[in-house]
Amino acid sequence: MTDDEQAPPLAISAADAPQNAKKSNYPEPFFSRMSGRIKRPLGNLFGLGNFGVNLTTLSPGGESALLHRHSKQDEFIYILSGEPTLVTDRGEIALTPGMCAGFPAAGGAHQLVNRSAADVVYLEIGDRTAGDECTYPHDDLMAAFGPGGQWAFTRKDGTRY
Repeated sequence: MTDDEQAPPLAISAADAPQNAKKSNYPEPFFSRMSGRIKRPLGNLFGLGNFGVNLTTLSPGGESALLHRHSKQDEFIYILSGEPTLVTDRGEIALTPGMCAGFPAAGGAHQLVNRSAADVVYLEIGDRTAGDECTYPHDDLMAAFGPGGQWAFTRKDGTRY
């Protein structure tokens, strides 16, 4: 095999990127809430390690994630098509194509919900800061981002799922 055959691609059509094999890292009962979400991890295809980029599709009724906030990681979304609702701890706002939103570390809790009858497609970009923790104000869940790049989930009392 040549170096060119092992090298990441120079460019691709984002819609042709493979889907994540696993719908979510969440444990049940939260995992099944992500059944309406398809993520295509674009950044990984190019060997990006400092931040992630996903092309994400939410079917009607789908959720981007549980309502959450990160302690150290920033997130950014850009709506390509569809009309999701941005749910935050400060209220809700309807988004349309071309709109974007950013969520600084230790900021407000947030999620996208597709309450429409059509798919929503958006880009999500986030960094991969080690030591990040995620809190979920409406769910008995906490998460810690480990040095191996994996999330470890516990209940709020510290017991593991």
